[in-house]
Amino acid sequence: MPITPTEIEDAMAQFSMLGPIRTRKMMGGLTLYAHDVTFAFYAPDQGYFLKSDAQTHADFEAAGMARFIFVAKSGKSGTMNYFAMPDAAYDDPEICEHWARKSLDVALRAAAKKKKSP
Repeated sequence: MPITPTEIEDAMAQFSMLGPIRTRKMMGGLTLYAHDVTFAFYAPDQGYFLKSDAQTHADFEAAGMARFIFVAKSGKSGTMNYFAMPDAAYDDPEICEHWARKSLDVALRAAAKKKKSP
């Protein structure tokens, strides 16, 4: 089922505390951008997943957040550096902002590293 305009509006509102949010439809889901970096994505049947890195994995895991697991066409599964947003963050703006800012920081660090590379 394709992403609806309502889902796009909801995603932009959910993370509006980060400033202007841009979205892009991708593989049946929605990629979310703030400050021109990808910090999260939305999977319609699973919810939001927030970007993480080696510096933040332990925080995400300690909060009970599950790592995103995908299954490739070959049938093999893999993981990405994204964790499911905690259920409480959907209804509590402070909790959402805490995790969204942590995820945005990860994305900004990654972008800064790319700029330093020759």
